[in-house]
Amino acid sequence: QVQLVESGGGLVQAGGSLRLSCAASGRSFDDYGMGWFRQAPGKEREFVAYINTVGTITDYADSVKERFTISRDNDRNTLYLGANSLKPEDTAVYYCAARTPGSGALWTENSYSYWGQGTQVTVSS
Repeated sequence: QVQLVESGGGLVQAGGSLRLSCAASGRSFDDYGMGWFRQAPGKEREFVAYINTVGTITDYADSVKERFTISRDNDRNTLYLGANSLKPEDTAVYYCAARTPGSGALWTENSYSYWGQGTQVTVSS
């Protein structure tokens, strides 16, 4: 098992930036591909970004491409999401999640086995 704890959320003005972190503990962090998802009020949770076990492959939702950057530091057992040019529609609870390679489509919730508790990001206009 792996335990995940997000941090770094907060209130930011439109156009601002944040960096979210996800600290992992338990089983080897670099055994898992990692993803970020988000859930806005009244909406379903949606895929944001993915990074493979060694950080060489990434993928993004169209809505965040060119603005968000996913990265990982396997020595520190930490996943990051850099978010720039934030928009009010980016307001959501952001979750990190871990998946075993080959678990299915990387943009679907069901392919992730472990989840953090989430961190709130609020973007004011």
